[in-house]
Amino acid sequence: MSGWLAIAGLGPGSDALVTPEVTAALNAATDVVGYIPYVRRVPERAGLTRHETDNREELERARHALEMALSGRRVVIVSSGDPGVFAMAAAVFEAVEAGPEAWRRLDIRVLPGITAMLAASARIGAPLGHDFCAINLSDNLKPWALIERRLRLAVEADFAIALYNPRSKSRPEGFGRALELLREACDPGRVLIFARAVSTPEEALRAVRLAEATPDMADMRTVVLIGSSATRIIPRDGAPFVYTPRAVPE
Repeated sequence: MSGWLAIAGLGPGSDALVTPEVTAALNAATDVVGYIPYVRRVPERAGLTRHETDNREELERARHALEMALSGRRVVIVSSGDPGVFAMAAAVFEAVEAGPEAWRRLDIRVLPGITAMLAASARIGAPLGHDFCAINLSDNLKPWALIERRLRLAVEADFAIALYNPRSKSRPEGFGRALELLREACDPGRVLIFARAVSTPEEALRAVRLAEATPDMADMRTVVLIGSSATRIIPRDGAPFVYTPRAVPE
């Protein structure tokens, strides 16, 4: 039997946002590997073994999946959102590059998913409608000084910005420091969108001005979208629309 490995994105939370390609891979899999809450999104069934691992075991998880695929298993590594955005695809290829030659001959496929910034943007309008970038505020794998430099440069370039992993119990200060930097560099009227648990029953969206933003508005289930200087709010009954115009005046 010929094994394979798929690295799949489960989207932001709703089963309706899982792509048919990912669903087909999960239906064909003999093994599903991933962080505990993501694996538990995959229903149990006969012939499927679920392998749950802790959040900081990415390389070990990747090596385990590669070894199973090499032995003939049909393996899916699951991530939330898109596996290529701050998720498992990069970890798998790091393992492949450092690992045995046989891993390079495996059938390895990356199956895209809807990442949090796109789901959040769609929920509120089109805040990423012009040039934008994404920055991970976690300093687990890079120094804070680099995060701060990238954030400053993104603001200087007037990108809309998606901030991933803004705040956790182990490092609650990071997002507060990011807000301080934004207040130094931006007009207090800059638009921020706090999008928590988009597409799940716990979904909550809030659009505020920078002057009103506080660190406790974000947690690890929140993606924060920062508008460019051109981003607009359209008031209406209920939640507003937020968008960034397509054109920039010369």
